[in-house]
Amino acid sequence: MSATLLLVLALSVVIGLSLGVLGGGGSILTVPILVYVAGFDAKEAIAASLFVVGVTSVVSVISHARGGRVMWRTGLIFGAAGMAGAFVGGLLGGHIPGQILLVAFAIMMVATSVAMLRGRKKNNDAGAPVKHELPLGRVLLDGAVVGLVTGLVGAGGGFLVVPALALLGGLPMSVAVGTSLVVIAMKSFAGLAGYLTTVQLDWGTTLGVTAAAIVGSLIGSKLAGRIPETALRKAFGWFVLAMGTFVLIEQAPPALQWPIAAGIAALTAATAGICWFFISSCPLRNRGRRNADAPSPA
Repeated sequence: MSATLLLVLALSVVIGLSLGVLGGGGSILTVPILVYVAGFDAKEAIAASLFVVGVTSVVSVISHARGGRVMWRTGLIFGAAGMAGAFVGGLLGGHIPGQILLVAFAIMMVATSVAMLRGRKKNNDAGAPVKHELPLGRVLLDGAVVGLVTGLVGAGGGFLVVPALALLGGLPMSVAVGTSLVVIAMKSFAGLAGYLTTVQLDWGTTLGVTAAAIVGSLIGSKLAGRIPETALRKAFGWFVLAMGTFVLIEQAPPALQWPIAAGIAALTAATAGICWFFISSCPLRNRGRRNADAPSPA
């Protein structure tokens, strides 16, 4: 077994960890791993990621279902609409140049990282009532749009589905995470069906990555209640932001790579400065204030 394949399998465990703990993020990691480590082309990597995440989500949802954290009716309605959108996205993605798909994927990574770093509104905790009657038209529309994005670029599943389920269905966050895995599995297989009309997969590597991701998902389901979600989500958000920035720079023309990198660094510094000096609820300032206000040991 080559060192490259071992590295791919080791990184694939992290894919499962993300799905098991956060209910999303699988494709965000799978596509860069397959493109930049395993050497897949963009379309093959997106198609393979849909298979890996779909199978891993099926395995992950079992433990959530045993814990009563899956609302099947909501998941199946949202997932059915998502499957239609994902299949269309997979068909379209097979005819779009790979570089354009990777740029779109990188933009999705950046948007996902921003959403993760901002955090989720905790309007619905474990004790909140769950709505049973959903606005069906809105669910079908949102499901189709999210499915189209997932099928087209192989990303955006969990981190779009979880907030949508919490908002539309009034689900507690833990139930939204479990239910999202049902939706992700359905959309992933539909998107894969669309891609397989034009793309051939390296099934040996794909199945190996899937097996490693399943191991990670089983570990993630065990760790889900032990690791603070906020700390894990923010750490993962910064990692996804770095990866998205890398993919954007990598896909830019050589003459523009350094200017883009410098512009992103300047924008990050300016954002941090504005947050520190002008926003009273800035996490950077509040963290320092909490440390200063903490009582010193006697």
